[in-house]
Amino acid sequence: MYFKELFKVKEQKRIILYSLSAGVILMLVKFTAYLITHSNAILTDAVESIVNVVASGFAFYSIHLSSQPKDENHPYGHGKVEFFSVFLEGGLIFIAGVLIVGKALYSIFFPEQISNLLEGMGVIAFTGLVNFFLGAYMIKRGRALNSLTIMADGKHLQVDSYSTLGLLFGLLLLYITGLHQIDIALSLGLGIYILYSGYSLLRKSIGGLMDESDFELIDRVVQILEKNRRDSWIDVHNLRVQRYGHELHIDCHMTLPNYFDLIKVHEEVSKVDGLINQHVHIDTELFIHADPCLPACCHYCNMKNCPIRSEEKNVEISWDAPLVMKNKKHFDS
Repeated sequence: MYFKELFKVKEQKRIILYSLSAGVILMLVKFTAYLITHSNAILTDAVESIVNVVASGFAFYSIHLSSQPKDENHPYGHGKVEFFSVFLEGGLIFIAGVLIVGKALYSIFFPEQISNLLEGMGVIAFTGLVNFFLGAYMIKRGRALNSLTIMADGKHLQVDSYSTLGLLFGLLLLYITGLHQIDIALSLGLGIYILYSGYSLLRKSIGGLMDESDFELIDRVVQILEKNRRDSWIDVHNLRVQRYGHELHIDCHMTLPNYFDLIKVHEEVSKVDGLINQHVHIDTELFIHADPCLPACCHYCNMKNCPIRSEEKNVEISWDAPLVMKNKKHFDS
């Protein structure tokens, strides 16, 4: 397990270094395109590249820190630093959006003469293609490695490539019509789009830092339990899922027959642990509180030949996220 995690961290760092190196080169290329054209819209694209470089640098550090083992000061590990990485990236994107909108408004009153537009468009088209394919690669590998940082960085690069496509379309209109107002309108539109992208990343990172429920992940866990549930697992409730980087922490209450001894209870809990770790494909730490069954559980209990049953089973209860997240047994639901 240790060597598997070590390989995963090394690959994450390698991918981020790809992004960082490409970001530095593309940033210089975009500023060169601005210097030869004096286009506000191209400057918008170049300014956002600064964000790409800074974000990739911090992403590299966050992956290094999140891979560190648990210690006395960090009993849940260092994985939450990935949310700080996403927060920084979102904040930088938002600030870049403010600056871009400000520059566009300034240019309304103090316009600059645009030149060498075709050459600038060719340079920008090249950077857009590089960002798109690098972003697609990072998203794919980020999902495989369960790395929120790499996925966020990859999505940011693809957002950059989409904005570049819109930029090229607008610059083409500018070249055909000669209306310089199009350059300012493009810069404003892209700036507002960048503001929204930054806000979205900030919202996601704050949700992670505040342990906001990930309902998609909870649904996935509940479906695994429902599909593989055993008769002795009478009900599961008060289920909570928290993500710390590339690890999950799940705690819940499980109702088991009250005549099970401690060894049997431990066996059942271990089966749940093994089941989740086998199917979720994310390293998961479970804390399961075992509850004894009560007579009120009998009407939905699946245990066969139960020696203490007070009534026959007469209802089938399927597990879903809203049900198992409640902090009460199913007969109270």
